[in-house]
Amino acid sequence: MTFLWTSKELNAEQSKAVREDRSIFLVACPGSGKTRTLTYKIAYELSRLENHRKFVVALTYTHRAADEIHERIEGLGVDTSQLWIGTIHSFCLEWILKPYAIYEPALAHGFRIIDSHEQENLLEELCQTQRGITYWDCDYYFTDQGYVLGCRDHSKHQRLHAIFELYFRHLADNRQIDFELILYYASLLIQSQPQIAKVLANIFQWVLIDEYQDTKRIQYKIVAAIVRAGAERTRLFVVGDPNQAIFGSLGGFAMSVTELRQLCGVHIEERALIENYRATDRLIRYFSNFTVQATAIRGAGPDRAFNSAICYNTDIARDDLDAELVRLIRLSTAQGIRPEQICVLAPSWNLLAGVTRRLAGALPEFQFDGPGMVPFSRNPENFWYRLSRIALTQASPDQHVRRMRWANEVIRDLGNEGVDTHGLVAKQLLRESNSILLVETDGLRYLRLYFDALMARLGIDWQAYRLLSEHHQAFFDSSAAKVERLQREGAPYISEINFFRKVFQHRRGITVNTIHGVKGAEFDVVIAFGLLQGMIPHFSEEAEADGGNASANKLLYVVGSRARKHLYLISEKQRMRGGRRGPYSATSILIEYLFDYDAV
Repeated sequence: MTFLWTSKELNAEQSKAVREDRSIFLVACPGSGKTRTLTYKIAYELSRLENHRKFVVALTYTHRAADEIHERIEGLGVDTSQLWIGTIHSFCLEWILKPYAIYEPALAHGFRIIDSHEQENLLEELCQTQRGITYWDCDYYFTDQGYVLGCRDHSKHQRLHAIFELYFRHLADNRQIDFELILYYASLLIQSQPQIAKVLANIFQWVLIDEYQDTKRIQYKIVAAIVRAGAERTRLFVVGDPNQAIFGSLGGFAMSVTELRQLCGVHIEERALIENYRATDRLIRYFSNFTVQATAIRGAGPDRAFNSAICYNTDIARDDLDAELVRLIRLSTAQGIRPEQICVLAPSWNLLAGVTRRLAGALPEFQFDGPGMVPFSRNPENFWYRLSRIALTQASPDQHVRRMRWANEVIRDLGNEGVDTHGLVAKQLLRESNSILLVETDGLRYLRLYFDALMARLGIDWQAYRLLSEHHQAFFDSSAAKVERLQREGAPYISEINFFRKVFQHRRGITVNTIHGVKGAEFDVVIAFGLLQGMIPHFSEEAEADGGNASANKLLYVVGSRARKHLYLISEKQRMRGGRRGPYSATSILIEYLFDYDAV
C-alpha cells in the first residue's frame, strides 16, 4: 500500500520533492523540514517497491542521524526490511568491501578496521620519528588518486609524508585499515570491477544522500558509479545546504548539480525548499548575512514574529566565561525554556570538555550531554560496541523497536564472522540478554561480565574467532584509556555503570557540542563562545586568498541557524594564543557586521 500523508504533514514544495519520480537535487534552507522530507521520501519509495529483492539506500553523515531517520520511518508504520541506512563508510564496508574484498590484493586475505584510539596511538608513536610533528598535524583524507594531507602548514608536508609511509606500511603488514582506507579501497574496487556497480544498481531502486555538502569527491564518485550503471533505473535523491559546507578541511564540499549530472550520466531535477519553520524573522535576517551562496529563505513558522534576543558580548573575560554561561542558562530556564532546548557551542572540542564538567558542577540540577560525558569507546564498526547498545539499554516498550533492530544487526555481524547463527533470532537474543542480572557498578567490568554471560547463553565461543577477539581487545583497550583520561581530567565518577547507560538514552539535558557536531540540530536557545579570530576562521585558513572569510561565514551561518528563539554570541577576552603571541581577538567578520544587537 502506497504511503500517504496530509497537507498538515508536508507543504507543497516538500510533497512535490517526495512524489518526484526522477532523480532530485534538493537545496534545503535551515529549518525547511529537510529531515522530514527525506524521511517521507524514503517511506514513500519503500511503500512503492514491487520487488522484494530491491532496496532503498539512504546515506547519512552520522550514525545518530541514521538511527533517528530509521525510527521516524518505523513510527510512520512503514516496513523497513528493504531499507539500508547508515554512513557512507558503513555502506562501503557492507556492500563493497566485505563481498568483493577477494578482488583487491590488500584485502583478499582478511582485514580489520582499527578504531580511533588505535590510530591515535600509532600516529603518536610514528610522529616521534620526525621533529616538530604531532598527532594533530596528521589529518588526511583520500581521493581516488591517493591521500591528501589536511595540515595547511606546507613546511611540514615532507615530514608528514614520511610518517604516513610508515603508517600505511604498518597497516598493510598487520592487515588493518582505517576509516579513510574504507573509502579508498571501495573506490578502487568499484573502478576495477565494473560488475560491482552493475550488481548494486540492480539492487538499489533509490540512493538518497543527506547533507550532500559534507560529501567528499571520492564518495560522490562511488555513488555516481552505481547510479550511472543503473542508467536511469537507479535514481538519486540528494539533499543539503551549500551554505553549511563546513567540513572542507576533511574533503567535504557542495558539488554543483551540473557536475553531479555529468558524473552520474543521468538527468537530475533541481528543486529547493525555501520556507524556514524553525527561526523567527529576526534570526533569519541575522544569519542570512553569512550566506556564501545565494539561496532564498522565507520565514514560515507560527512564531516568526517572536521578538528574538540576539546578543553579542565582547567584554567578558575568559576567567568569567563559566559564570556568564551559568547566568545565560539560568536566565533561559527562568523564561520557561526547557534544559534540553538549550545548547552551548564552541569551535573545537578542547574548549568544551572542561567547560562541560564545570557547568555540571555549577548546575547540579541539570543534566548535560557533551564531550567528556561519554565514558567508553564509540566505534560503530566494532562488534562489541554494537552489542553494548543492547547491554546498556533497558528493556522497555519504548525501546523495543530499537533493540530488535540492534539484535538483528548483532546476529548479522556474528554470521559475517563465521558463527553459526542458524535458528538464532532477535527475540531469543533479547530474551537471553534480559535474563542476565549483574550487580557490578564499574562500567567496563559490567560489560566484560555481560558479554561473557550472553555469549555463554548463546553457546558461542567468541574467542575462537580472530576478528571477534581483536575487536574485543580493541574495544576494552580504547575504553579503558578513555575512562582513565577522563578521570585524570576531573571526572572520577565517569567509570560508573550509570554513566555508561546514559550513552544510548535519548538526548537529555543541556547540549554542549562543537559547531560541527551540532549541525542538523535545533534549539530554542543557542549560546556560542570562542568566536575568535584564529578559531573562526581557523588560523590555518587565514592564509587563504579570502583570509578564511568563507569558512568563517559558513560556521557563523550554522551557529545562527540552530536557534529557534534566542541567540547569545560571545567573543571572550584574554584567551591566549600559543607561542607568546598574545590574546585572541574577536572574529573580524562578527566585529564588522553592524547589527542591532540586544543588550547583554
